[in-house]
Amino acid sequence: MVNKVLICGIDTSSLPRATNDQLISLLKQIKQGDNNARDKFVMYNMRLVLSICGRFSTTKSNIDDVFQVGIIGLIKAMDNFDLSVGVRFSTYAVPMIIGEIRRFLRDSSSLKVTRSLRDTAYKALTARESLQRTMIDEPTVDDIAHNLNIPVQEVAMALDAISDPISIYESAYNDEDGNLLVLDQIKDPTSEDRLIEQTALKQAIESLNPRERQILNMRYFIGKTQTEISEEIGISQAQVSRLEKDAIKMLCQLSQ
Repeated sequence: MVNKVLICGIDTSSLPRATNDQLISLLKQIKQGDNNARDKFVMYNMRLVLSICGRFSTTKSNIDDVFQVGIIGLIKAMDNFDLSVGVRFSTYAVPMIIGEIRRFLRDSSSLKVTRSLRDTAYKALTARESLQRTMIDEPTVDDIAHNLNIPVQEVAMALDAISDPISIYESAYNDEDGNLLVLDQIKDPTSEDRLIEQTALKQAIESLNPRERQILNMRYFIGKTQTEISEEIGISQAQVSRLEKDAIKMLCQLSQ
């Protein structure tokens, strides 16, 4: 059961119960347009919705939202139920309520994935739930893939695709010495190499004479042509070209 007494302002501990005969009687009244019977029928079946919401209690969605969506599924089942079929209402309603909740969770996800991947993911979730009832240990991805007769990689990708993304500022570890964020555990494998290269390049530039540094700055940071530089600093374009080549050659040697 959901670990909450109040859901959507309703005291779940005081929800009324009804026998199957009472529900059938109400359904007959509903078919005749009795709105009061509709309200009673929904109230009598809120415990059913509540029990189904318990399956989704580990999601990050607000349980009030999940419960309300479950009620929508209940109402749809109520409006579409055929008394002549001869099955209990709950047997018909449970799949509809679960489907409504799953659609809500899927569509409200901040990460959009393809329909086929979502379908595989929810088949995997259903298989995992079934395996949990027969296995002592928690089912692995291999167990689920074997049960569905599909590749392990496909199951892993599908389950990963519907997982809630986490913020890089979310706590990864917290103790008396401080709070470690996910960001603190992320390392760019190329960052150290880039830092070494940048440090070496900076030192190499500082070793150039002022005229060479000036020409490189005007050429590659300001974006001037060799002709523009020659006119601005009062030397020939050929001299600018020679100084630029010498400076670049020196940088390559010093930064290695």
